[in-house]
Amino acid sequence: MTTLIILAMVFVFVALRLWSVLGRRTGHEQPMPKADLMAPRAAQPSVPQTDASPMIGAEPAPSAEVSNGLRAIATADPAFDAMRFIEGARAAYGMILEAYWRGDNDTIERLVDREVATAFHHAIEEREAAGETLDNRLVTIESAQIEDARVDNGVAFIRVHFEADVAAVTRDRDGNVVAGSLTDAIPTHDVWTFRREVRSSDPNWILTETDEAA
Repeated sequence: MTTLIILAMVFVFVALRLWSVLGRRTGHEQPMPKADLMAPRAAQPSVPQTDASPMIGAEPAPSAEVSNGLRAIATADPAFDAMRFIEGARAAYGMILEAYWRGDNDTIERLVDREVATAFHHAIEEREAAGETLDNRLVTIESAQIEDARVDNGVAFIRVHFEADVAAVTRDRDGNVVAGSLTDAIPTHDVWTFRREVRSSDPNWILTETDEAA
């Protein structure tokens, strides 16, 4: 029982860290399963101001259109911070993928909206009905770049393009490998959209859409 309590406390701590980092300032300023890899379809923290604005972390500087969208979000929510958002988006990408791979519906429901969660659940159920499990590992996130940012009727939307490498293995009910390899990472190119009500006291950004990058 003590072990379960400790594990629960650790999970809550990690989840709160993730939610708090998605687009919040620190207060110390100077951001369909695709081969069963993906979910179903469904510091300089200031917001860049011009085309010549600095990079967000290690990512390329955003376009003028994206910069304007980020500025609109920051105007509606002064606590928003683009660099901290990107940091949180990277963390969310790993947490959500790993939850999907291991069939963790509870974690998924905390981090995505209802429509996306339903698609996740159906995909997990189909996988379990087939007696298959995923033994996947996120090797690295090469880049996470904001492709679009806007405020629509008091709701902020940010679309992020992720380039990552995933080691993927599918096993049957007996544990035999039926697809993939843990020694050869597969490049993935994904676009995820997050949203948040800018006037909400809830700091959480929620995943609302996943897609494969064109």
